[in-house]
Amino acid sequence: MHSISLPPGVYGGDAIEKLFTNCLDWDSHPYYAAMRGLRVSAHFLVRRDGTLQQFVATHRRAWHAGASSWRGREQCNDFSVGIELEGLEGLRFTAAQYRRLARLIRALRANHPLQAVAGHEHVAPGRKGDPGAGFDWLRLRRLTGIESLEWPPAGPV
Repeated sequence: MHSISLPPGVYGGDAIEKLFTNCLDWDSHPYYAAMRGLRVSAHFLVRRDGTLQQFVATHRRAWHAGASSWRGREQCNDFSVGIELEGLEGLRFTAAQYRRLARLIRALRANHPLQAVAGHEHVAPGRKGDPGAGFDWLRLRRLTGIESLEWPPAGPV
């Protein structure tokens, strides 16, 4: 689980889609200069209104986790599904996003050997902090109704 907005704090628009499809105009905003040439992708994006967009098939590798490790296994891109939430690291997410995420996780579990749900902050600690303190893991866990998955600790939000 990740969070993203482009430029930071701006919601809506097509910058995220353009980034994930390698079509972002690096000169269209000053913030993008530091990102010039970055090639990243995610399997899914959940917008603030709960709209779901898919960029990469779930049986294919997306480039979302970077240098990462989960339970002693390196390179999380090789075995994970990347879900981006439109939002800022550390801030709260919308009820529509939680509802959509719960449905998505249930669908993923029905079609893949899903064992755990984690944030970028959990697979790349110290390097990444998203989705951050504003993400309510316990709320998502309850909405999915799946207790058998491994979940991050439910910290304060």
